[in-house]
Amino acid sequence: MRTLCASTLIGELFVIGFAGLVAMKDPDLSTGTVWAVSGTAMLLCVLLCGVITRPGGVALGWALQIALIASGFVVPTMFFLGAVFAALWWASVHYGRKIDEAKARFAAQADAA
Repeated sequence: MRTLCASTLIGELFVIGFAGLVAMKDPDLSTGTVWAVSGTAMLLCVLLCGVITRPGGVALGWALQIALIASGFVVPTMFFLGAVFAALWWASVHYGRKIDEAKARFAAQADAA
């Protein structure tokens, strides 16, 4: 699960960075505010890569997905991209757990043999 989720988070890191560049063109937002929010979200993506298998890691990932969708109020394209990444996050968690279960099953069979 860790590899799939980390890959999704790294993809989000780049999308958040590019969304920050787009948000800078909004005259109502200061550059400092845009980069404080974008930078915090990007840092959270990197930190989540390391704690994804710990308790609460997946829940924090879901919170990030919700925030990414909500950023569509500033950059409308993010409604779509946030939904895409939320779907990717679900698939990463869902199929990552299945892969982890299969690996554990194969390891148990190898130990028994």
